[in-house]
Amino acid sequence: MILLSRMRLIPFRSPILRLAAAAWLVLGAAKATLAAPVPSEVVIPAGNMTLRAELFKPEGNGPFPAVIALHGCGGLTGGTEPVLPRYRDWAERLVKNGSAVLLPDSYGSRGLGPQCRVKERRLTARRERVVDVLAARQWLIQQPWARHDRISLLGWANGASALLWAVRPQLSWRNTGADFRSAIAFYPDCRLSAGLGWSARVPTLLLIGAKDDVSSPAACRQMIDGARGRSAFTRIVVYPGAYHDFDSSLPVHAVAGSYDAAVPDRGHVGGDPQAREDAQKLVGEWLSR
Repeated sequence: MILLSRMRLIPFRSPILRLAAAAWLVLGAAKATLAAPVPSEVVIPAGNMTLRAELFKPEGNGPFPAVIALHGCGGLTGGTEPVLPRYRDWAERLVKNGSAVLLPDSYGSRGLGPQCRVKERRLTARRERVVDVLAARQWLIQQPWARHDRISLLGWANGASALLWAVRPQLSWRNTGADFRSAIAFYPDCRLSAGLGWSARVPTLLLIGAKDDVSSPAACRQMIDGARGRSAFTRIVVYPGAYHDFDSSLPVHAVAGSYDAAVPDRGHVGGDPQAREDAQKLVGEWLSR
């Protein structure tokens, strides 16, 4: 302890200490880099367009399980960030668990901005975004580092609604090989699917807050309950006290009257630490099934 105290008193008079400090900083930066993988942009053929996506991948040759992650109505990017913090945080968490994460940019690839407050959207969750899902999967099964039998889906809000359409048995499946391994939907809008007698081809987990006044917890429960007996395994978790976007780190706030095109036009959004922590655990367990 005495030696450490003396070292603190003379750091700038000792070349050796200066070198040691520099080495320590370099090592710390290297560790930080390893802890936060940098995404790479990939381009994916999708019908008559090119779909851009951000890829987070563990080091090495794999093969790795893969997750196709679908952004909400606010879009994938924000300002100079290729991936918004929430999606980046989830991707980094999944990469640490050994999975590659592919985030298709459904809006930016079509020259569109946020679609939350657009009354007549130029693309829909049930059509164009499902096309993106299938194109992303087709691209993944062509990659030697991806496990073709362990490709799962993860989506938020509008992306989660697209996920619900993508796992329906009625979807014409033209690809060869295994189907999606599983699917996880964060607070989708279940109202249309509930009325159409939704069911799933693959195990599907739905996570939503009991106080979500953007989506509808009641419709989601009705949809899941109605699928029992004619569907792959499905489960819904409703978090008491949680609102829309409960896995974010933002405080809960009302969005009514907001001019931000990247947020819904009604209701409340904001994080719930307990719900977020539980969801992180459940997502890891569901993907490892």
